Amino acid sequence: MRTIKDRIRQAISFEVIGLLLSIPLAAFTFGYDLGKTGVLGVVGATMATMWNYVFNLAFDHGLKRLTGSTRKTLPVRFVHAISFELGLMIAFLPVIAWWMGIGLIEALIVDVAFVLFYLVYAFVFTWCYDTVFPDPDSGEELDTRAQH
Repeated sequence: MRTIKDRIRQAISFEVIGLLLSIPLAAFTFGYDLGKTGVLGVVGATMATMWNYVFNLAFDHGLKRLTGSTRKTLPVRFVHAISFELGLMIAFLPVIAWWMGIGLIEALIVDVAFVLFYLVYAFVFTWCYDTVFPDPDSGEELDTRAQH
């Protein structure tokens, strides 16, 4: 299992990189004010960071209980990314509507756009993170050494 320090590093780096990419993209795509979109991004990132820590801890515990390891296969990575984003989407929808002063349907479109962006981003980021900082319980670093 990952250490608390590692989980915090993972969550913060995920959100910082995600903000740097998503805020300008969202402002441009929807024609929203960059400042207002930036605040929304920071609120969303704060919510996501807390959710990231709790969700990943629970997911890894469940995965280890079910399989005996925290190793994530490709299908498990898809389940991980989709379930993470769905949980966050449900919580973030009313925040988007309120802060941007838009209706729930428009907020849903914005939320879905963020989800689509973050689904791809979460998959790529987590795979890269696991490659650079392997989880000792995953056995992945052993596979890498065995191939050399």
